[in-house]
Amino acid sequence: MLRLRAVCLFPWRLFHFRPFSCEPLISQMDKCTDEEQVFDFIEKNKAILSEKQVGCAFNVLWQFQKQKTSLLKSVECIRDHPQFLTLYNLTTSKVEFMNDDTLVNVLYITQQFAVEAHDPLVEALVTEAWRRLERFDIHVLSKFSTCLADQHLHVSPLMGKIADIVNRKLENIRDLRLESSILLMSAELTSQQALAVIVALEEMESRNSRLIKKIASILHKHLDDYKPIELLKITQALIFLHYRSKELFVKLREALLSHLKISVKSSEISLLVYAISMLPSPHLDEVVISRIEAVLPQCDLNDLNSFATSVLRWIQYDYMYLESTTGKQLKLLQKLDHYGHQRLQKFNNLNRLWEELKSLKGDWFVESLLEETIATLQCLMDEINYVNVAGISSFIARMNYLDTLILDRIASVVLQQIEKIHPFAVLAIILPFSILNYDPPQRDEFFGTCVQHLNSYLTVLDPLMLVFLGFSFATLQYFPEDLLKTIFNIKFLDRLDSQLELLCSSLNMRVQFRLMELNRAVCLECPEYQIPWFHDRFCQQHYNKDIGSMNGVQQHVYKMLAEVLGGINCVKASVLTPYYHTVDFECILDKRKKPLPYGNHNTTLGKLPASHWESNTPIVRSRLPPGAERIAFDFLDLRAFCRNIPHLKGKSAMKKRHLEILGYRVIQIPHFEWNSMALSTKEARMDYLRERIFGEGKS
Repeated sequence: MLRLRAVCLFPWRLFHFRPFSCEPLISQMDKCTDEEQVFDFIEKNKAILSEKQVGCAFNVLWQFQKQKTSLLKSVECIRDHPQFLTLYNLTTSKVEFMNDDTLVNVLYITQQFAVEAHDPLVEALVTEAWRRLERFDIHVLSKFSTCLADQHLHVSPLMGKIADIVNRKLENIRDLRLESSILLMSAELTSQQALAVIVALEEMESRNSRLIKKIASILHKHLDDYKPIELLKITQALIFLHYRSKELFVKLREALLSHLKISVKSSEISLLVYAISMLPSPHLDEVVISRIEAVLPQCDLNDLNSFATSVLRWIQYDYMYLESTTGKQLKLLQKLDHYGHQRLQKFNNLNRLWEELKSLKGDWFVESLLEETIATLQCLMDEINYVNVAGISSFIARMNYLDTLILDRIASVVLQQIEKIHPFAVLAIILPFSILNYDPPQRDEFFGTCVQHLNSYLTVLDPLMLVFLGFSFATLQYFPEDLLKTIFNIKFLDRLDSQLELLCSSLNMRVQFRLMELNRAVCLECPEYQIPWFHDRFCQQHYNKDIGSMNGVQQHVYKMLAEVLGGINCVKASVLTPYYHTVDFECILDKRKKPLPYGNHNTTLGKLPASHWESNTPIVRSRLPPGAERIAFDFLDLRAFCRNIPHLKGKSAMKKRHLEILGYRVIQIPHFEWNSMALSTKEARMDYLRERIFGEGKS
C-alpha cells in the first residue's frame, strides 16, 4: 500500500509562477482536431503550461478517444507517444498544485490510458489524493473510489477511509434534515450532487429509506439531464437499494429508450440496454432488439457480454411468455455467440485481447466463449511479459480454468523478469496456482523468487495483502518463514485490527477467515515455527451456529451410510474437528474394520495443543480404542474442482491434508461420481460406499 509522504508547504510555494492568463492556451487546445495537434501544442508550450492546462490536455486527449469506436481506439499509441512522456513529466511536477477535481480527473484518465497502478505518476496522484481526502466533496470522493476500484484496491484501507468520510458527510446531511427539512426539500442538491450521493449510498449499502427516497425525488426531476452512463449508475443504485417507484422507473425507462434511439456507439448502446434490462419489464422491446442487431458488427467482447447478460435477464423475466418472446431472444443469443467467436478469431495481439478480457464476467461468456478464449491466449502466450502477467494470472484464477501451458508460461516470465514486476502484483500472480492447486515444473524456484521479491517490502505492504499472500502460499504447501513471522506478530495484528474497522462487514469477515485459515495451516503443517493457535473464540462464534443441520440430500446420504454401517448410532453428521474443519459425516472402524457405535465407547474432551495465545476451550472428541481408525466423508460439489477438468482445487486439497494430519482417513466423494449414471440406483450407491469404506464390493 502506498505510504503517505511527509508534506511541507514551504512559503515560496505561495509565489509559484503562473502565466498571466491561461485562457488563450486552453482555447487553443480546445480547437485541436486530433491527438497529434494536442501533442504538438504540448511540445511548443511545455515551458509555460500550468497545472490547469495540463489537466485540460488530458481531458482533450481522452475526449478524442471516447469519440472513437472500440476498433479505432488506440490508448497504447497515445501512451507510447513521445510527447505523452513530456505531458507525463509535466504532470509529475505539478501534482500538488492541482485542484481536487483536476487531480482526480487526471488520475482517472491516466488509468484509461492503461498507465500501470504501480507507475510513479499514478502513485504520486493517489498519494496526493489520500492526503486531501477529508476535504474532497462527495462527487470527487465517488470518482476517486472508482479509480481505486479499477486498481483492484477493494481491500485497501484507503477505500475504507473513503467510506467512512462519505458516511460522515451523509450523516451531516441527515442531521441537517432533522433540524430543518429545508436542505433537501428545497432541492439544494444539484443533479450531479444527487447522483454522487445515490452512488455513495449504494457503496455504503445504506438502508436509510427516508434519505434514499428524497435523493430519488431529486434524481427524478433531473432524469432528462443525465448522460447514458449516469442513467446506468442511477438504475444500478436504485435497484441495489431496493427502491421502488413505478412513476420513477417509467420515466427512467423512457429516458434510457430516448438515448437508445439516437445512440450510434456500441459501448453506449450496450450500457443503455443493460440499464433497461434491470428495470421491471414484461418483455424485450422490439426497439431494443433492433438497436442491438444494428451494432453487433462493431461490438467488442465487453459489449457482446453486456448484451448477452441483458438478454438472459429478459429470458428469466419472460419464462411465462415462452411462445411469444423466447424465440427471438434465443436467436439474438445465437447471433451474439457468432459475433463473439468471430471477434476472438481476429485477435493477433495479446494486449488488445487483454483490454477486452480484463473486466469480463458472467454466465454467457463462460459458457459460450471461455474455451475459445483460452485457446486464443495459448496462441498469444509468448507475448505474456512483466507488464501483463499479473492481469492474465488474475483472469485465469477468476475463470477457475486450469491450463498448464499458460500457467507454466506465467511462471517462466516471473523467473526471467521478476525485477521488473511490482511487489503489489505478486498476489495476483500466485492466485491461479493457489486456487487451481497447480505446481509448475520449477515450483520451489518460482515460489522462492516471488517470496524473495516480497521480503524487502514486508513492512510497507498492506496488511490485508499480506494475509491473502500468506494464505495463498499455505494452500500450495509453501510456508515462507519471514512472511509468517511478519503476520503473526502482535504489532502487525494490531495494525490489521485497525484496518478491519474501516472495511465493510463482508470484506472484514473474509479477511478474518483467511487469517484463521492461515493460522490453522501453520499450526498443523509447520509446528516447528511454534506459531500459536489463537482463533478458538472466533471459530466458536462462527461455526457452532450451523453445525447439526442437514439438507435433504445430506439426510438421504446419512440414512444410506447408517444402513451400510449398521445403524444411525454408527455415523455422525456435521462434525466439527479440532481446529474447526467441518466434516459432512464421520464414522469409526475398529481394528477388524467393524463399525463402532458412538454410544459404546466413552467420549472425552480432547483439547488442542497448549499455547499461550489459545483459549484452551475443549472440543468434543472421541478417544479411539487401539487399532481403530476415524473416517471423514467429504462430499465435493462442483466448486471443489476446476471448471474444465476434474482436478481438485487448492482449498479442498488443503482440507484433506489437514484432516489426515488430525488422524482421519479421508474419503472424498466427488459430485460427478455420486450423480453419475453408474450410481443411479440406491443399490449401486450402497455398493460404492461399501467399497470406499471397507474395500469390498457388492454385499
